[in-house]
Amino acid sequence: MPLIKHIATASVPPALAPAPASAGQCDTALLDAPDAAVRRAAAHVLGDCPEAVPALLRALEQEVEQPVRSAVLAALGRTGSEEAAAGLASCLRSEDAWLRNAAIEVLRGLPAQVATVIAHLLVDWDRDVRILAVGILDTLRHDCVEEWLLQLIEADPDVNVCGAALDVLAEVATGAARAPVERLLERFRGEPYIAFAGELVLGRLARSR
Repeated sequence: MPLIKHIATASVPPALAPAPASAGQCDTALLDAPDAAVRRAAAHVLGDCPEAVPALLRALEQEVEQPVRSAVLAALGRTGSEEAAAGLASCLRSEDAWLRNAAIEVLRGLPAQVATVIAHLLVDWDRDVRILAVGILDTLRHDCVEEWLLQLIEADPDVNVCGAALDVLAEVATGAARAPVERLLERFRGEPYIAFAGELVLGRLARSR
């Protein structure tokens, strides 16, 4: 599925925009304003207020206007908090495809915070959540991406999850991936996509020697 590449916050008339937040003045009341432009502007300001994360997450659940939802997601990312990362991770269970993909895009920009939630996502009972979690690791700038993927392919019983992991490993694998990928190929012998993706990873490793 296509991923949302940018979460834009449209400008609003100055008269509608709340004043920039200052320390101790992160008022979340305007997230419930009747005017969508005011709610959007309020979300933008609250991106500078980590203490506003619970209110932003509640707003994300209730908001129906797409520009406001985009502003709330962008604000959650700007807070840079682990609480925001955990709330965004919960969006992977949403029935709303736009929200799932937009949350993934924001989480990709929070590598340190993602580290606190990714281990749980990669062993989630829901196969689809695990696949989406692998999607977060694609382009995530974190030193443990390969390690997380290797742990996944060693343990996950689902062919689709492992196939998704191989897709990302094809871009990030080092010599440490060779033995785990070979074991995966043996475990899923006869699965065409695993054979294709696994051999692609091994071939790139061989060429990089």
